[in-house]
Amino acid sequence: MNFNRRFVLSVAACALVTPLSALALPTDASATARQLVRWATATGDTQGLPFAVIDKPAASIHVFSARGEWLGSSPVLLGAALGDRSAPDIGQRPLSQIRPEERTTPAGRFVTEPGRNLKGDDIVWIDYDAAVSLHRVRSVSAAERRYQRLASKGTADKRISYGCVNAPEAFYNQFIAPLFGQSRGVIYVLPDTEPFATIFIAASSYQ
Repeated sequence: MNFNRRFVLSVAACALVTPLSALALPTDASATARQLVRWATATGDTQGLPFAVIDKPAASIHVFSARGEWLGSSPVLLGAALGDRSAPDIGQRPLSQIRPEERTTPAGRFVTEPGRNLKGDDIVWIDYDAAVSLHRVRSVSAAERRYQRLASKGTADKRISYGCVNAPEAFYNQFIAPLFGQSRGVIYVLPDTEPFATIFIAASSYQ
């Protein structure tokens, strides 16, 4: 199958696979995501590393090569609670002690590291201290309907995790694992409650 010539969207993959195009983005990408990408590439903030933008309000991820070329975009699952900060010491607490309002995906700029979870699955650490990672979607409980949530058009349906970012397996294998699963990268996470200028001061004034 030639992924460079067609869009692929399924319940299993839920991934938008697109042609390589420098600084291009999907037509429905938010203005804030576009502004951040322009700033990050123009100023060299990515330090020559592959990078991704996780747009929490849109529940999506956009992945770029180290040269700033857009590789693909996909819906993702996010923390169940709105909020842009991780609770203190949340990375040291068992899941049973994390309150519903603390299940946030933190916003900001993160230098990622490849890692593995307790089951030995490869993951990408976004914030190791807060135990926030990017990984393939996993069905923790049938009642959570994670695969169906990924296929849903509603962004509210995609708020289900304890804070980690869940990507479709096909998208993860094609774009995340090769770029971020082997070495460091940069991930920018857009805020969903605080102003963009509070989290990304320099980028907020860039046109």
